Amino acid sequence: MKGRLLLLLVLLGLSVGCREPFEPEIAADDQNILVVAGYLDSDGLPSVLTLSTTTSIGDDGFFPDFTPLFGADIFLESSSGQRFPLLELENGQYLFETDIDESDTYRLRILLRNGNSYTSEELKPVITPDIIDVSFVKNETGVEVFLTTQGDENADDFLWTYEETWSFRPAITTQWEYDPETQDVVLRDPEDRIDLCYRSERNSDLILETSSRFEDQFVFRQSIAQIDQGDEKLSTRYSILISQKALSKSDVEFWEILKRNSDDLGSIFSPLPSLVGGNIELDQNPEVPVIGQVSLGKVRQKRLFIDRQEISPWSVEVPEYAGCILSADTVLVADYDLLFKSGVNIPSTPIYPENAFNPIGFRYGSINCVDCTIRGTNIKPSFWED
Repeated sequence: MKGRLLLLLVLLGLSVGCREPFEPEIAADDQNILVVAGYLDSDGLPSVLTLSTTTSIGDDGFFPDFTPLFGADIFLESSSGQRFPLLELENGQYLFETDIDESDTYRLRILLRNGNSYTSEELKPVITPDIIDVSFVKNETGVEVFLTTQGDENADDFLWTYEETWSFRPAITTQWEYDPETQDVVLRDPEDRIDLCYRSERNSDLILETSSRFEDQFVFRQSIAQIDQGDEKLSTRYSILISQKALSKSDVEFWEILKRNSDDLGSIFSPLPSLVGGNIELDQNPEVPVIGQVSLGKVRQKRLFIDRQEISPWSVEVPEYAGCILSADTVLVADYDLLFKSGVNIPSTPIYPENAFNPIGFRYGSINCVDCTIRGTNIKPSFWED
């Protein structure tokens, strides 16, 4: 079974470069393969294992669809039989946040609703060295984020992932809102502000490196992320949380193949990996293919903040805000309900007559240009530092 499927997948990969479309014939039992992916932190840091199945070949004839797998019973089992369960979240994601004995060995066990059970190979936690430094430099094309670390006799190969979070403002800012009950424009409550928001994004590429390629296993200024000139991420304040994960030798082989697929075909999770296997087996029949690799080890993290002032000048281009301008006309008090009740237009700038305390009206902007919560959240992340 494994050999047959492997051959088919190799042919699939080769056929991408051919001019004539190739429509493979794949047996039904080859289209429902368990896909497992995750690096479980042994020190209690929240980490996620994802489960899915391949269900069909896509419309293009090459890429399978992946369906999240729900309702699985998953736990990490020590050599002495102690069990540490994973908590189901959503979309086939399962949370692990347990501090375990890193001198012990473990196996991951998965029990599906259909009665099938899966077991990993023996896992020994890999102790990842600390990240020495994280910094950035402004270059000709934008800003590069990099790190420095050092491997050792137990940790030679590294995988880096990261999560970016940034604050941003809309094209037109306001502290005001229309109150339909009083038919007046009033100041917004702080929790309802729409002039400052936050967005987060996880990286989708794979960053791998072997420290023994360098003198004293010293990895100096490893490139992690490149932020292009004009990107909104650096419009006000930016944060990146980098996770450093040391890999076992079996991990390295799997992730290198996955990286080649990603580089050649454009996405980590879109193509079916050319290697069917990993370190998970179906207990009832080890010959049934399973795709995926579960890793176990201590993850090291370091966060970096970058202020716009640190990389100034930085002109920002946001396509969603193209054409956003403040209204030329002033909406008078008598017309507030007519213009602002629907919520399409939002009062922005008060207009005061000379020596007056109350405005005679407001200039306004469209909701897409004024309300940043359309593109993000106004809830400040718990880790955020102003």
